[in-house]
Amino acid sequence: MDSTTTTGLPRTKSDQLLEIMARKSPSRGLSSEVIAEAAETASSLSRKSSFGKRMTAASPGRSGGGGGGGGGGRTHIRKSRSAQLKLDLDEVSSGAALSRASSASLGLSFSFTGFTVPPEDIADLRGFSDIDDEIPEDIEAGASTRKKVTMEHTLPIYLKFTDVTYKVILKSVRTTVEKDILNGITGSASPGEVLALMGPSGSGKTTLLNLLGGRLNESAPGGSITYNEKPYSKSLKRRIGFVTQDDVLFPHLTVKETLTYAALLRLPKMLTKQQKEERAMDVIYELGLERCQDTMIGGSFVRGVSGGERKRVCIGNEIIINPSLLFLDEPTSGLDSTTALRIVQMLHDIAEYLVEAYETRVAEEKKKLTVSISIDEELKSKVSSPRREWGASWWQQYSILFWRGLKERRHDYLSWLRITQVLATATILGLLWWRSDSKTMKGMQDQAGLLFFIAVFWGFFPVFTAIFTFPQERAMLSKERAVDMYRLSAYFIARTTSDLPLDLFLPILFLLVVYFMAGLRLSVGPFFLSMLTVFLCIVAAQGLGLAIGATLMDVKRATTLASVTVMTFMLAGGFFVKRVPVFISWIRYISFNYHTYRLLLKVQYEHITPVVNGMKLDNGLWEVGALVTMVFGYRLLAYLSLRRMKLQYGA
Repeated sequence: MDSTTTTGLPRTKSDQLLEIMARKSPSRGLSSEVIAEAAETASSLSRKSSFGKRMTAASPGRSGGGGGGGGGGRTHIRKSRSAQLKLDLDEVSSGAALSRASSASLGLSFSFTGFTVPPEDIADLRGFSDIDDEIPEDIEAGASTRKKVTMEHTLPIYLKFTDVTYKVILKSVRTTVEKDILNGITGSASPGEVLALMGPSGSGKTTLLNLLGGRLNESAPGGSITYNEKPYSKSLKRRIGFVTQDDVLFPHLTVKETLTYAALLRLPKMLTKQQKEERAMDVIYELGLERCQDTMIGGSFVRGVSGGERKRVCIGNEIIINPSLLFLDEPTSGLDSTTALRIVQMLHDIAEYLVEAYETRVAEEKKKLTVSISIDEELKSKVSSPRREWGASWWQQYSILFWRGLKERRHDYLSWLRITQVLATATILGLLWWRSDSKTMKGMQDQAGLLFFIAVFWGFFPVFTAIFTFPQERAMLSKERAVDMYRLSAYFIARTTSDLPLDLFLPILFLLVVYFMAGLRLSVGPFFLSMLTVFLCIVAAQGLGLAIGATLMDVKRATTLASVTVMTFMLAGGFFVKRVPVFISWIRYISFNYHTYRLLLKVQYEHITPVVNGMKLDNGLWEVGALVTMVFGYRLLAYLSLRRMKLQYGA
C-alpha cells in the first residue's frame, strides 16, 4: 500500500531519506549499515548561526549521490539554530508516535500520526536515535553542546476564526456609546505556520490577539473562534503561549532565575526539579542568553540586559512549555533593526521545523509501508478537556514563590537609602531623648512621647510600602494567572510571608539604636517585648496597606486614602486627645497606633505605676488580640479584593 494514500498526507523530501534506507536491505526493514551511514551523514551536520545559512547533506537515493538503490535525486536535511530532526526510538517501540522535531532547547515538537515498526527492527535503529545530541549549537555567543530534556509531545492545534466582531461600551455621565473594535475578521492558522497580523495603530490587532488567546472576558465576542473545532476552554491555558507587547518581568531577578522559576512553575509534574532546571538552561542556550544569564533583567531605575535580550527572555518564558499556539504582540516594537531581524528569524526557524516535523513519515519494508492511526478524536478530546492541570503542588508553588519574592524584594528592603533613612531617624531620636529618666513624672511623660512616635513611625512606614505591592505587580499577576501558573492563594500567602524576614531587619536596627540611647528600660525581657510589639504593629499596618492597594489597584487613589486613614489612626492613638466624644470613640479601637502605644507603655512602666499619661494600663491581652485580628482581617480583605480582580480581568 502506498504511504502517500494511506496517511492522507503528501510525501515530502524528508520522507525519502528513511524510505531509501528501507529499500537497502530486502530481508529487513532497516539495516544497521544504512543506519550507520545515515548517522555519519547526520552527525556531520553543524547548526549554523541562523541568518540565512543552511547545511545540506547528501543521502543515497537521489541524483548527486549515487549510491545504492534508488532513483536519482538528493535528500537534504535542513539545520538551523532552532531545531533538528530526532528519532525517538522508545516512542517507536510503543507504537504511539514515531518521532518528534525536537528543538535543541526550544522544545517545540509535534507527535506524528501513528506508525508502527516491528520490534526486530528497533535494535538496528539505536545508533541513529542520539544523532542530535552530537550536533553542536552555534548561537551568537559560541558553541555548546547540552543534553536535552525529554518533553511531552506538543498537541497540534488548528486555529480558525470566522466573522469575529468585538464591541466596547463607552459610558459617560449622560450618554452610553457602543464602539466597534473588530468587524467581520476571518482567518485561520495551521500548525507550523507564522501568521502575521498587520495594520495601522488602533486597528484592533492587540484586541484580536487577546481574543484568540482567550485573554478578554469582559464581553463575549461575535463570530466563531475554534481550536481543533472546539471552543476555548480553560485546559487550553497551558497550551497557549502569549508574549505581551510590554516586557512584564521582575527587574531584580537575573535571566537564569526568571526562566528557572517559570520552568519550575509551568512544566508538568512528571519532570523532576533537576529536569526543569535543565530545561530552563536549554532555553537560555537556545536563545543565545548564556552570556547574560547572571545579569539582572533591569527596568526603569535598574540597569540590566538590553531590550532585545529582555524580549528574548519574554519569549523564553512562553516557549519553555512547548506551546501549541504562540501569540506575540508586536515582538519587534522598540528594537533596532538588527535585533528585530534576530527575533523574526528565530520565530521563522521555529515554524519551519514544526512544518518539517509534522509532514515527515518513515516507511518500513513490510506488506504495508505505513499504518495510519487517526488522532482527530484524541486531539479534540484533549482540547475540550475541562480539567485544570498545575505544574506544581500547592506547597511547591508556595515555596517557589516565597523564594522568588525574597530575592526580588531584598534589593528594595535592604537598599542603602532605606537603611540610611532608618538609622538617621533612630540616631536623631536617640539624641533628642538622650539618657532620659523615667523615675520622674516629667521624664516619664517625655518617654511616653518617644514611645508614641515609635508606634506612629512603624505604623506609617509599612502602610505606604505595602500600598504599592499589588498595583505594581498587577500586570505580572494577571499575566501569570492567565496561564494557570499558580494558585492565587499560594501567591498571596507567599507574597505576604516573604516580606516577614525583611520586615524584621530594619526595626531591629532602629530599636538597637533608640532603645539604649534614650535610656529605656534596660532589661532583656522588656527589650524583646518592645521589639515584638513593634513587629506586631508593622504586620498589622502592612495588612492595611495591602488591603487598600488590592481594593483600589491605583497608586494615586490608594495613597490618598491611606494618608487620611493613617492620620485618623494617629490622632485617635491616645496621645493627643485623652477624652474622645462617645459617638466617635470607636475609632481608637480600630487604630493600630492606639493598641501599640498602650502595649509599649505597659512594657516600660507596669512595674512603676498603673496609670501613665492619663492612660490606665491593664494586662494587655485586649491590645494583643486587637492587633492579631487586624493582621488577619486586613489580609483577608486584600485576598478577597484580588479574587475580585481575578474575575474581572480573567487572570
